[in-house]
Amino acid sequence: MQEQYQRLRKLQYILFEKYKVQDEIKDIPKVIETNEQVLERSKERYLEQNRRLERAKDKLKSLKIRLDDAERAREGYEKQMDLISTQKEYEALDKEIKDASEKEQQLRKEILSEEKHVEELISEIEDSEELISSQEEDLQEHRQQMEEELSVKQSRLRELEAEEKDLVVDMDEEILFKFERIIKSKSGVGIVPIKEIVCTGCHMQLSQQFVNEVREGVEYQFCPYCSRILFYEDAKTEETIAADIEAGSLSDLVDMDDFDLN
Repeated sequence: MQEQYQRLRKLQYILFEKYKVQDEIKDIPKVIETNEQVLERSKERYLEQNRRLERAKDKLKSLKIRLDDAERAREGYEKQMDLISTQKEYEALDKEIKDASEKEQQLRKEILSEEKHVEELISEIEDSEELISSQEEDLQEHRQQMEEELSVKQSRLRELEAEEKDLVVDMDEEILFKFERIIKSKSGVGIVPIKEIVCTGCHMQLSQQFVNEVREGVEYQFCPYCSRILFYEDAKTEETIAADIEAGSLSDLVDMDDFDLN
């Protein structure tokens, strides 16, 4: 069993690193997806800005047409002044001229406001174009970096899988299956030593009878509290123990039914 324990201890580091690399490989495309979403939102905003600009230009064009109509109306009223013959006609025509002039002034104000609006929209669109160009360059750079990073991590993953394959030759498949589950749920620590009568994975006290069974090493024994595989080691330095159980804590308590060997 000691030889099996040693293999499991080596395997746990390989598996922990393997799962870590697998997660990193999964996360790499997420960064690109986020950048693509940001770029897509920028493009949508850019299109909306252009639609707003077109509407503003149409409105400005309409205002100028209305101003031309108002100017012609006022000029027409002014020409009629030479033709009037009564005070009543003068007063009515004078009112028409004043109304037309007021309308002209109002339209000129609206035109100035809309022209300013158009200028602002044009400036926003120019800023958006620069932003989109910058985001596209960043995205292209990130894609290249992602491909390089993926290549490195996939190469590392293949190395780990090869090491794992060599290590698990002739090992019990059921034990391996359960051990892999423990590694995933226990932050990479699936096998720990017993120190006196304490599991160094979860720091819970074990019965003396159970400790004796572990010490005998006849078959695999799982901690009833944290589910890790236990082994007995007489000479064990504090530093090595700490390295083995760096992720162990009372929060690791789980139901042993999930790892029933029967």
